[in-house]
Amino acid sequence: MEIIYPAVLTPDEGTFMVTFPDFEEAITSGATEEEALVMAADCLEEVIADRIVRREDVPSPSLLEPGMYAVFLPTLTAAKAALWMEMRRQGLRKADLAARLDWDQKQVDRLFNFHHSSKPEVIDQALRALGKRLVVSLADAA
Repeated sequence: MEIIYPAVLTPDEGTFMVTFPDFEEAITSGATEEEALVMAADCLEEVIADRIVRREDVPSPSLLEPGMYAVFLPTLTAAKAALWMEMRRQGLRKADLAARLDWDQKQVDRLFNFHHSSKPEVIDQALRALGKRLVVSLADAA
């Protein structure tokens, strides 16, 4: 699963407004297209973090259509979001994941805190408890 969300940039009175087809609550803007896309990544990260805090689903990304922009999450955030999405897909709660891992609830809570710098191997361990694994790939920056 790739965590790359499509965004729409719309000129708006000298700025560029950014919206996301997958998150109606996510709206931001920037003075230039570049700035708008930087703001888009921050906005997307906050919206996903908020959904996790509220124990809500995070939708899988829609397909990128012509005229849309790809917005990437920071690597650690993407891994945590993927873990949350898989856990929800399987109908599990944080307590279920804690039991599978034989971890304290606080350890599991930290996995979903985007401000906590979890180690990739810890996220991979949690994903393996769900029958998945973390895979890192390399792509051109352009």
